[in-house]
Order: sequence, then C-alpha cells, then structure tokens
Amino acid sequence: MNRSIISLLCLSLAGCAAVGPEFHEPKVQAPASYSVWHGGDSSLRDTGLPAGTAESFARFNDPVLHDLQEKALAASFDVRSAAVRFAQSRMARDVAAGSFGPQVSARAGAARQRQSESGASTRMVDAIAPAANRDALIGKLSAPFSLYQAGFDASWELDLWGRVRRSVEAADAGMAEASSLLRDVQLAVQLEVARNYYDLRAAQRQQALLREDLLATQEIANLVDARQRGGLASGLEVEQQQSTLAELQGRLPALLEQEAAALNRLSLLLAQTPGALQAQLAAVGGLAVVDAAVRGPDLALGVPGEVLRHRPDIQAAEARLQAATARIGVAVADLYPRVTLGMSLGLESVDAGKFGDWGSRQWSLGPSLQLPLFDNGRRRATVELRELEQQEAAINFHKTVLKAWHEMDDALSAYAAERQRQQALAAREASARTTLELAAARARRGMSDQLPVLQAQRALLAVQRERSASDSALALRLLAICKASGLAPQT
Repeated sequence: MNRSIISLLCLSLAGCAAVGPEFHEPKVQAPASYSVWHGGDSSLRDTGLPAGTAESFARFNDPVLHDLQEKALAASFDVRSAAVRFAQSRMARDVAAGSFGPQVSARAGAARQRQSESGASTRMVDAIAPAANRDALIGKLSAPFSLYQAGFDASWELDLWGRVRRSVEAADAGMAEASSLLRDVQLAVQLEVARNYYDLRAAQRQQALLREDLLATQEIANLVDARQRGGLASGLEVEQQQSTLAELQGRLPALLEQEAAALNRLSLLLAQTPGALQAQLAAVGGLAVVDAAVRGPDLALGVPGEVLRHRPDIQAAEARLQAATARIGVAVADLYPRVTLGMSLGLESVDAGKFGDWGSRQWSLGPSLQLPLFDNGRRRATVELRELEQQEAAINFHKTVLKAWHEMDDALSAYAAERQRQQALAAREASARTTLELAAARARRGMSDQLPVLQAQRALLAVQRERSASDSALALRLLAICKASGLAPQT
C-alpha cells in the first residue's frame, strides 16, 4: 500500500508546472500606414501602390522567370543546405522529446569466469569455514565456472520541475527558427533570380536600342558625308558624326559583359554550368513581357504590422528569443533534485540447465534521488548565463524589427523616386515621339531632308534607353519591397 501511495504521489508531482519564465510573444509597434514612419522628403511618401492584404503582394507575369525560380528552389545549394539544417532541428527535437518517457534496455550475456583465491571474498571463507576445510572451500570457489545472464532495465526520470518540458520547448523554438531561416534562404534565392533576370533583360534591351541607335547614327554619318562631298557640310560635321558613332560602338562591349555576367549568376543559382541557360534566355522574345511586368505589377502592401510579421528574419529572431527563455527553465530545473524510477528484471544462473527456472530470477525496483548540494556556484552561474542570453536575444529581436522598418521605408522611398523619374521620362518620350512625327511630316512634304528625321529618331532612342533602364530599376525597387516585407513575388 505504501509503495502505491508513493507511486501515485510521484506521478502527481510529474504534472507540476515547469520552473523558469514563460515565453510571451513580444509586442511589435507598427504604424497605421507606411507613410506615418517615413524619413526624407514628403514627396516620396506616395508610391502609387494600392493597399490590400499580404496574400497577394507582387506579381510579375513572366513564365520564364517563374520557371527559373522553381528550378533554383529545387537546385540551389543554399536552399538544400538550409533544408538539411531544418531536418537536423527536427531530429534535435525528437532527441529532446525522447526523455519524456521511460528508457528501457535489454541485456544478455554468457561468460566464463574464475575468482581469485586471495581476493576479498576469502575473508568470508576465513570467518565461516574451519581451517581444515579452508583450502578445499577456496579451491571450490575459485574453480572456473560459466555465468548466464539475461534481462532488461527500465528507468524514468520524473519531470518534476519541467526540465524535459523546457528542453522540448527550446527544441521546438529551434525548429521554428530553422524553418524561418529556410524560408529566408528560399526568399533570397527567388529575389536573387529575379534581380539577375531583370539585369539580363535590361542588358539585352539596351543592346537592342543601342543597335538601333547605331543604325540611325550611321545613316546620319552617311548623309553628312554625302553633303560634305556636295559642299553643303564641313569636314568638322563629318568628324563629329564619326566620333558619335565610335562612342556608341564603345558602349556595346560593356552591355555584352553585363549580359554574360547575369547569365552566369543565374546559372550558378540554378546549380548549372556556365552557358547552360544561353539558349533559353536568348534576347529574342520575352522582352515585351518583361516591360509589361515592370510597368503594371499587381502589388498590395497590406497592413504594416501584418506584412512585417511575414519576414523570416523577424520570425527567426522571435524563435531564438523563445528558445533562450526556455533554456532558463532548463537551468533553473537543474537546481532542484532529480527523482528517477528504476526497475531491473532478469535471470542469472551458473548452470545452463537451470537458466530458465523460476528460481533463477532476480529483480530490483525503486526510486533514486539525485540532490545537488555543492558545485562551487556552477548551476547558479548557468542560470545567470541563460538569463543574459535571453536579454541578448530580446535586444536582437527589437533590433531586427527596427531594421525591417528602415529597410521598408528605404525600399518604398526608392520606388517612389523611381516612379517619379519614370513619369518624367514618359513625358519626355511622348515629346520626342511627337518631334519625330513632325520631322517626318516635313520631310514627306519636301520641306527638309532626312537629317532632321534621323536626329529626332536618335533623340527618341536616347529617351527610350533611359526609359528601359528606369523600367528595370523599377522592377528592382519592387524586389526590394518584397525583400523588406518578407513576401516572395508571384510570377
């Protein structure tokens, strides 16, 4: 009866509350809108982006980009490494949770043994055997014999103070951190693929416009040369056109290098060899899709506090804070006694024929207590160390949140500035196009030759090159907003 009462008491104590502080989700201060927390000129507050929810954030309608991102997520070395680290965290959690239940092990063995004739056991022989029989008895006891053993042992540490529960809580937080870091790497790979893709398309688009400009400049040079031969232009005008032509030709190698570098970066992100994407990402086709995606994304910023909570680095920082809090409980629990229930049951015999007999059984059952008395302050110092680690994790969490707000404000300001620049370039392009139409109309009526037309065409191409660069820059600004919000763009 007494044993039953003790067992019930131990089981009830196992349900006690865990020691150490409880983790509470840290509060994050957030503005009602992004324009409230803004640094810089007030004109950069208006991004022109519609408000909405975080579920539909940014959309770039480009199937080629979508295909590249899917392949990169499957092949990226960084993503695969992060996935392995997440799997490791799951196994670490299973290791911690394994301490919850009883630990059972089986044993078996057969050995041939001989005891010493002058060992400690001879003291008992001297005490109970007559001197005449001493040598015979010692000879009998020291004769070689076989010992057969089998059985199992079980132990269960009662989690009275929540040491195991806090360990599992810390492991759960570690798994959440690894999951957030995996998403962070996946987001980084998607954005890096998109950034290099737009760098590539920008270089290809600039090459196409530059080649058109070269054709127009060559026609102007030919026309000026003909006029010089007819005495209508000077040699200075001819040399000026040749200089302009050479200057344009000198821009092409840099654009070719930009295209090659972007191709190689994309190949590396997809874990492929240099040149593997050459055919897929050729300049023919796809440029119009990129332009359309840059000009008209479906972007909804959503509620600031909701969006910032999606950032993987903030989620990882919060998980680290939770793990640090749980480890305080583990350290505090080590200050208290540990109670372990143990049981051993088995068979032992020196006669193989009697090994399975009921009389060969042996067993033991009972609790054991481990009480820390003195360790020179080690356990107390461990508690203080864990508390300091929690303080550091809390500081890093708030730093990560504040950094996120700054990154979001920087990204939105950059987007607003580029959007204003693009609007100005659109007006310039419209004016240049009108100028070209008027020059062409005058040439058709015979009021001028083709030189003003070609010059107007070159002016339009120059604006279009700036507009194309602005389109690409605007796409990169949108990617920066995606990174700041922690939401991957949809393609």
